[in-house]
Amino acid sequence: MPDVAAEFGEAGTNLYGWAFTAFFLGTLIGIVAVGGLVARGLAAPYLGGLGLFAIGLLIGGLAPSMEVLVLARFIQGLGAGAIPPVAYVAIARSMPEELRPRMFAWLSTAWALPGVMGPAIAGIVGDTIGWRAVFLGLLPLVVVAAVPTTPARRAVAPPAEAVDAEAKAAASLRRRLPMAVLVAAGTALFTAAITTGEPLALVGLALPGLAIGVFALRRLTPPGTLRAAPGMPTAVLIRGLATFGFFAVDAYVSRVLVDLRGLTLAQAGIALTATTITWTVGSWIQAHWNARWPLYRFVRSGLLIVAAGIATFALVVSPAVPAWIAVPTFALAGLGMGLSYSPLGLIVLREATPGEQGSASSALSLTDALGTALGTGVSGAIVAAGIRATGSPAQGLAVAFGVGFAVVLLGAALAGRLQPASHGGSARALR
Repeated sequence: MPDVAAEFGEAGTNLYGWAFTAFFLGTLIGIVAVGGLVARGLAAPYLGGLGLFAIGLLIGGLAPSMEVLVLARFIQGLGAGAIPPVAYVAIARSMPEELRPRMFAWLSTAWALPGVMGPAIAGIVGDTIGWRAVFLGLLPLVVVAAVPTTPARRAVAPPAEAVDAEAKAAASLRRRLPMAVLVAAGTALFTAAITTGEPLALVGLALPGLAIGVFALRRLTPPGTLRAAPGMPTAVLIRGLATFGFFAVDAYVSRVLVDLRGLTLAQAGIALTATTITWTVGSWIQAHWNARWPLYRFVRSGLLIVAAGIATFALVVSPAVPAWIAVPTFALAGLGMGLSYSPLGLIVLREATPGEQGSASSALSLTDALGTALGTGVSGAIVAAGIRATGSPAQGLAVAFGVGFAVVLLGAALAGRLQPASHGGSARALR
């Protein structure tokens, strides 16, 4: 992304955060659409998602402007949104509850290999060939991903008792999908308004965008989510808070190290690689210890570790601090995410009835994507404001990291509300 921003000049700088935000706005629409489609089988939405992701890669690799690249990222996000609900429902339908923690750990492990290799490879490709090759070079991997996994998707059938409930979820797709579009539109309006920094835009766009987004979000999540009602609603809310705080910083790791500290893209990728490894380690720790320790404690402890990692990584903005400190500090944040991320999914699956697992997983993935979109969008707006005020991103980055830190602490403070309540009550109330 630093190379992308440099090639597209002022537009690249102003829309830097949108390259991340657009992806996750598309993701949240894809998530809701798939939440209703899984009743008809997992293979079709899975292949449709991979196809859209590939189209986004192609457009992104050929993009003539930053605006087109942002559009490509939105299309990528639509496709990516299909994957989490399909994965969660496949696990819920195929695995007994005692095996699910280990399966979530395997999901993190499957993410680890490309996460370890990807940032370094992308940095090398960007330094030697150019950033467009990063997009286009991923296209063959989409095919490689589809071939061995699609037959397994077709083999997963809904349990008999879930057919009626899932059919109702599919029938509600026409009602839920417009709500997802409204959430995305409201988020886009809010982010665009705060990015401009104009008072009229803040009143004319940000407030209506916020109102539209909240109105629609309440209809796509379990009742009580926005007020942190105990159990599943709080799990859905905390997932959004966690991704907001973490990715508000993650999106700017490479920019801090390349633009402020003078490292190469490949060197900056080391920090992201280390974070991927520790995230996976944290996921395996919770998988092996979840029977001995309540899930809500994993969430609380993990988020406190994330906050500590963000706070110490923020020191790297100062030239007086050695740049290598970025590696262990942001890796600490990754460890905390690994400890807290999967338990939130386990809590949701624990409280959802078999017929509501698609809708419940969709709600969790929705706030996951929304938190990431808002985190990257808000941090992008703060950084852009800092550049306008001082000509340097340093102050804006420090403020953005402080916002991420505060949001993660809020999630940790709410973790006590994850303790088991009446089984399935929240799930049955999903609209």
